Amino acid sequence: MTHTRNRAGNRSKNEVKDQAGNRAGTARRTVRTGRRALRREAPTTVALLTAAADFDAMRGYRSFRFHDHTDYLRRMEGLLRSLTSRGIHVRVGVFDPGEYAQYCVDTGGDADTSRARARYAADVTASGPTVPYTGQALEHLVTQLEYETTRQATWELAGDILARAGDCACCGDDLARTSFDRASQALTRLLDAAGPGTHHVVCSVPTEDTTLLAAMHARCDEHGMVHLAEAEALVCCTVLAAGLATDSPGGLVVRSTAPSSGRGGPGAGPPDEVRGWTLRDGWLSPLSEAEVFNAYCTDAETGEPVPPEPGVVHRPGFPLPPPED
Repeated sequence: MTHTRNRAGNRSKNEVKDQAGNRAGTARRTVRTGRRALRREAPTTVALLTAAADFDAMRGYRSFRFHDHTDYLRRMEGLLRSLTSRGIHVRVGVFDPGEYAQYCVDTGGDADTSRARARYAADVTASGPTVPYTGQALEHLVTQLEYETTRQATWELAGDILARAGDCACCGDDLARTSFDRASQALTRLLDAAGPGTHHVVCSVPTEDTTLLAAMHARCDEHGMVHLAEAEALVCCTVLAAGLATDSPGGLVVRSTAPSSGRGGPGAGPPDEVRGWTLRDGWLSPLSEAEVFNAYCTDAETGEPVPPEPGVVHRPGFPLPPPED
């Protein structure tokens, strides 16, 4: 009888232990699940050494364990894929060794540590140009990064030019504000007049040291609505404003593709049209057909003629209504 009670008591104790263990296991799984959910909510930033020269510069640090740039890129691509496979949002920026060295001087960090590299990567991707990683090929990712880096540098340089423009000698207006307003009006009126289709706008403005170059894409639908990327439009508008503020002999070219009719194969639609304008007297002045041809079929760096592109026709720019001011 006693033996039977002991066995029953032991079973009760074991059941209590099992239940407690099950509750503890459930609690641990809940915590792990919660952490994984939170991890997916927390974005991850990665700074990439895109250029071989930058990779070689980092090899001077003993704590930097990589020896081959190709192998480094392959491993980084594997890391990016691993992160995204777990549902983590990843943004990628460019790791600049020169900027990194100055960053460590400014922050007092030891440059020859992985911790300093991680801090720099987090800071540079928080304030610098980045692109989201969505599984694209690494070559495409590097191209996107180079484009974003160039675009931000162009925007910053154009912004500096506007900041130094001062006031108008005639009316005393702030040239930066007035020029930006005019540039915004010019782009808006140009796209409104361009009509339905897809339009690729390129604005170039020569400066003392370089030529500012900005591009933007816009799609105009049949209802007159314009769809564009705000970041591209901002840079293009800032570059155009810098040209207007400095009375630069810059220019603007638009390549337009008509909406697809859905009939016929590739190339069945009308050819793309290219039109151009020059910056003159604080506004966009249309170029003639011959001037558009010369501008579009001349190498900007060498000045040598470039063969006309098949499937493209050159048209004169159309006059734009004058600015409101």
